[in-house]
Amino acid sequence: MAINYTTLLGLAQPVTGTEANTWGTVVNDEITALIEEAIAGGESINVTAGNVTLTDTDGVANQARNAILIVTGTPGTSRNIVAPSLSKVYIVINGSDGAVVVKGSATTGVTIASGERALIAWNGSDFVSISSGDVDGPASSTDTAIVRFSGTSGKIIQNSGVTIDGSNNVSGVTQLNATTADLTNIEVTNVKAKDGTASATIADTTGYWTFSGTGAFTTPKGNSTTERPGTPVTGMLRYNTTSNEFEGYSGSSPSWKSVGGAAITNDTSTASDLYPTFVSATTGTASTLNTSNAKLLYKPSTGELKVSAPVASNGILVNATAMAANYTIDTGTNGLSVGPFTINSGVTLTIASGQRHLIL
Repeated sequence: MAINYTTLLGLAQPVTGTEANTWGTVVNDEITALIEEAIAGGESINVTAGNVTLTDTDGVANQARNAILIVTGTPGTSRNIVAPSLSKVYIVINGSDGAVVVKGSATTGVTIASGERALIAWNGSDFVSISSGDVDGPASSTDTAIVRFSGTSGKIIQNSGVTIDGSNNVSGVTQLNATTADLTNIEVTNVKAKDGTASATIADTTGYWTFSGTGAFTTPKGNSTTERPGTPVTGMLRYNTTSNEFEGYSGSSPSWKSVGGAAITNDTSTASDLYPTFVSATTGTASTLNTSNAKLLYKPSTGELKVSAPVASNGILVNATAMAANYTIDTGTNGLSVGPFTINSGVTLTIASGQRHLIL
């Protein structure tokens, strides 16, 4: 038999005048079948055990002639696949758990990461990737814009309105949905709940928040009737535009209490002596409070006022001409009224034993 073989694919080239009565076999087995292998054949290459040198035999099926190299195995590290240093194009599908380097016996080759696919070719001195690595987007693409995929195919690249400038500043994000965002600094125009209507919550486990700077922060504000939260939570803080004061929700009566001062109220029920206070306002919130100590005591339930020595600066002490409510002059005290003085019908004046009530 007189058959030569091509340099690149090792296909049969019968010498003219030879192969009598065997041409059909040569054409079928050593030309047609091998051309199909070179154009569309796929070869599974297992790299678990180590580097693999592709078989390269003339006239018969071999690994190196196949168009597609399907890499398999679990090497856990990078492996080399050594191919003949000849003009050839390969589609490489790396399904192993490590990177593979497709190379000639003495060349650098092309690295294909685990899970990646590549189209490579011999350039005369080594195997190289034949794609440039650049991806062209639509003509309307915006400089520094982040690309996105269209539909479910994951293949069509579109322009987006989100950009990253040269200083890594991100702009154009309308809403960011994230379970956890661990950031050093957050600068925002507005923070709101995801549904746009509910209250936003910022949780903290350290027990406090720190606000720095020389400015101020603004609390929510509204009246004390229709604009307070419908379901308040203990610890809420707001500004009451009805009373013009800051208030906080305590959960105990009264639920909403003044913050930063004492709200002025009318007390007529307390039955124990209180220290009267002198305030800096007659309505709203008193910013300054001074107590009387024990020199001046007042009992709201009875209206009694106790002083060490009453002093009438205009020289007049005034009392009513009629007693309109029951009263008891206790042990250790005496009473004085300037008449005429009448005890109304149904009213009782009780004088403790040994005490006096003098009417002048």
